[in-house]
Amino acid sequence: MSISLGELADILKAELHGDRDCRIERVATLQSASPGSISFLANHRYRSYLAKTRASAVILSPADQPECPVFSLALENPYLGYAKVASLLNSVPALPSGIHPTAWVSTKATVHETAWVGAQAVIEDDVSIGVNTYIGAGCVVSSQTIVGDYSQLVANVALCRNTVIGKRVLIHPGVVIGGDGFGIANNNGIWVKIPQLGSVQVGDDVEIGANTTIDRGALEDTVIEDGVKIDNQVQVGHNVYIGAHTAIAGCVAIAGSVRIGKRCVVGGATAIAGHLNIADDVYLTGASQVAKSIPKSGVYSSWIPIQESLVWRKNVVRLHQLDEMARRIKALEKSQIGIDQDGTFNG
Repeated sequence: MSISLGELADILKAELHGDRDCRIERVATLQSASPGSISFLANHRYRSYLAKTRASAVILSPADQPECPVFSLALENPYLGYAKVASLLNSVPALPSGIHPTAWVSTKATVHETAWVGAQAVIEDDVSIGVNTYIGAGCVVSSQTIVGDYSQLVANVALCRNTVIGKRVLIHPGVVIGGDGFGIANNNGIWVKIPQLGSVQVGDDVEIGANTTIDRGALEDTVIEDGVKIDNQVQVGHNVYIGAHTAIAGCVAIAGSVRIGKRCVVGGATAIAGHLNIADDVYLTGASQVAKSIPKSGVYSSWIPIQESLVWRKNVVRLHQLDEMARRIKALEKSQIGIDQDGTFNG
């Protein structure tokens, strides 16, 4: 597929610098681009590659445009522009329809005629599979589950009983949705399992990365609102509520009954303790340890950036001495009682 630079400018509402008829066939980085490619500059760390790029055109900000040696499309959000162009030039094969001969589909399930059920997939009783929905190889869709129109379960996805998946949801391999939450009660040192009676509700236009797990609610449902994007290997505990258009990076752990607001960003490897509330528009930087609720929007961090090992070890030693240091400071403050600022005793 190819498209003219002028057409891209019209689609992006970008300022065109160059030949409208220049043909664009693919997207590439500034370093690897060749004629026929369009690249982008959205991060200042890569600005040094701009001068030597062999791309036919570059998507960039108006501020960077004067330094561009090739044709360009200037707009305020070049990364978003890149995303839109990549989608236009990404040739995705048409999805099949029908049921693979090795799949097992219950006679009590409803599978739309335009849907696809892949090899070795299992569709249990009272399941509903929507229009143009793709159920990949090895997926298991358990009883009373709904999968909305135009959604895709790529492969080896498990949807447990009573799960609801909205429209245009993309679920990558190895995801488990609706498994039991971690609910146990202690009886004199012996753990007793608590039945998990809720389900999982996933909204429209959600993406869930590979090997992520989303537990069913204990009593109330676990809810993922519209437009949420979840990376690989994320754990979402029971009764969690994630607000619309929140993005969660890889290896995040969210304990039970956490409520995350809308349009939040959760950096990779962040851990969020249970029963906390996080406001709308909160940005948690990577590896943050969230132990209390966050009532107002903003950027929050809670981890020590990387240091040379020797410096880090010294600081760890000092960290363990903080309690003793605090006692010494308190004693010094007490010893100064009755002494004026000029150093004379006033007791």
